[in-house]
Amino acid sequence: MEVKEAIEKRRAYRALGPVEITDAMVRELATAAQLTASCFNNQPWRFVFARSKGSLSGLYDCLSKGNEWARNASGIIAAFAKKENDCVIKEREYYLFDLGMAVSAMQLRATELGLVTHPIAGFDNEKARLALGIPEGNMVLALIIAGKKSEDLGSLNPRQAEGEGARPPRLPLENILSVDAYDEKLGVKPAR
Repeated sequence: MEVKEAIEKRRAYRALGPVEITDAMVRELATAAQLTASCFNNQPWRFVFARSKGSLSGLYDCLSKGNEWARNASGIIAAFAKKENDCVIKEREYYLFDLGMAVSAMQLRATELGLVTHPIAGFDNEKARLALGIPEGNMVLALIIAGKKSEDLGSLNPRQAEGEGARPPRLPLENILSVDAYDEKLGVKPAR
């Protein structure tokens, strides 16, 4: 699969079915993150791959109400980093940017492997950190829900089920890029 194809196929589906997430898959996903660029090659990202019933159960207790669908996941990846492990240049804290790039690479590799990955922000950071034994001072920025796409929409609310069809709309290119200088269209967010 070409990178362009992985980018186009990647979707954050919520309707998930069971899939075995093997040790080989975990290594493939971690390697994709490992190879990502970072500020001064600091590689501040860290991941805990939860696959066992006990680990997953501990994370289920951290989920917000809107993320109950994630209980169908075969795995949940905690993506975290620590500010002190990366560049801080003036007011720019790169650990969050670098972690995001690593997660993006991981998601594209997951797509190539036939997995669905869906990063969520709807969880209690402190509870997730404690559930997985992640040391204090680390920011669990996202939980990445992993599984196999399912056609069973029974665990989704009506709005979520509707979103499983077509890809959600994207902003037009003219609203996200300009050339040579800032264009005021970049500040305009079209109504949904």
